[in-house]
Amino acid sequence: MGQALMAASPEARAALDEADAALGGGLHKMLAEGPVEVLKQTANTQPAILTVSVAAHRAFVQRAGKKLDGAPVAMAGHSLGEWSAMVATGAFTLTDAVRAVRQRGQFMQEAVPAGEGAMAAILGLEPKAVAEACAEVEKLSGRTVSCANFNSPEQTVIAGHADAVERTIALLKGRGAKRALPLPVSAPFHCALMAPVQPRLEAVLRGMFISTMAVPVWSNVSAAPNQDSAVAVRQLIEQVVAPVRWVETIEKLAASGVDTLVELGPGKVLAGLTRRIDKKLRTFSIEDEKSLDACVNEI
Repeated sequence: MGQALMAASPEARAALDEADAALGGGLHKMLAEGPVEVLKQTANTQPAILTVSVAAHRAFVQRAGKKLDGAPVAMAGHSLGEWSAMVATGAFTLTDAVRAVRQRGQFMQEAVPAGEGAMAAILGLEPKAVAEACAEVEKLSGRTVSCANFNSPEQTVIAGHADAVERTIALLKGRGAKRALPLPVSAPFHCALMAPVQPRLEAVLRGMFISTMAVPVWSNVSAAPNQDSAVAVRQLIEQVVAPVRWVETIEKLAASGVDTLVELGPGKVLAGLTRRIDKKLRTFSIEDEKSLDACVNEI
């Protein structure tokens, strides 16, 4: 994870070194060698993805140089990615952020015992239909299940108690869902079961130094731009239990005049979702030297 980018860019490598030092070592080895079972633990996944995303951003800024004059006009991130955006806009140092998200991951893991929570991606139904099914199951069962990520017009992720998620999946399949895919996650993110995380995360955030944000970050909670650091802190706390409003975010970015989006970090998931939301938007994904050069040259 991130190895090709680190080899190609001194700036990316420096970001990894900074994060590794902040966490007391071990990140280098985990990204290069795993094992996957360790990397998939959310207390490790979160700092790993944050680090690789920030490394990609720094490599992009250095390689693009003056070509980025006047850009970007905004930043956004999906769930954990909002933290990466906050680092990229200058609000948090990478050192502070990587320590904070490790704690965030630990808090999330501890909030719900293993096996009690679940998440699933529902494909082929409108978000309203998914939300209605979740509300029905909650009312009938007294258990938690709700929409966690509004990813695209036909992909909505649900989260909650494992039995309630299973019941909702069955209900939605009967109502025409094309597919319902259980997700291999270690906790049910972005639902009410994460409420115990909020006061603990707030204490961490209140102890961090926050600088002026260079450009607005579009919040998962509000699907709107924000450049006020105090508001950003409140939104990062609320984000833990609130759904990620990604469809609205992309639609509103396009309506504001944005025509090009650059995805920074491992994978191409956000670029794929963006194409399902608005095919007119240009999208690039940067995770290695080839994709980095292709993006810079095209822009």
